[in-house]
Amino acid sequence: MKEQTAANTAGGPEIFKFAPGDPFLELAEEIEGLVARRAHELFEARGCVHGFDREDWRRAQEEIVVNVPVDVIETETEIIVRGDVPGLGENDLEVRVAPRALCITGKRQAASNQEGEQTVYSERRSDQVFRVLELPSEIDPDRAGATLENGILEIKLLKVGTGKRIPVRARAASA
Repeated sequence: MKEQTAANTAGGPEIFKFAPGDPFLELAEEIEGLVARRAHELFEARGCVHGFDREDWRRAQEEIVVNVPVDVIETETEIIVRGDVPGLGENDLEVRVAPRALCITGKRQAASNQEGEQTVYSERRSDQVFRVLELPSEIDPDRAGATLENGILEIKLLKVGTGKRIPVRARAASA
């Protein structure tokens, strides 16, 4: 079987919906709390004018969380996820896996001003990375590996139940 991207076979990664007991629920709630606080700050800065809730929430998300663009590739035996995480080092990232989901989190260390410097204006985005993907097949969490090279995070996940192929040979009938 040729390598196929999940986008071509399943329409792309779905937004992961959390339920009680999901392994990443606590972390997702923490991120959602940060976004909610920032959205409320934006609402207050606008003079508590209603009607811009969705815009405030979207802007807060963009400020707080960096979206990690990914490619999901599925072969007969594994799932490979490649994500862009420029500027993050191996100590800044954490990858968590569950049988049907993958979570990429990370945070850049904030750049501090040198003595005598003061930031007047900054267009840098958030340094918080959070991405959860529902996987197209069940994987073995104990047999996962991740590497980081030139800002590309590659995660290899072995599928469950994909054992070694054994050739079938015909045996002569005995009388």
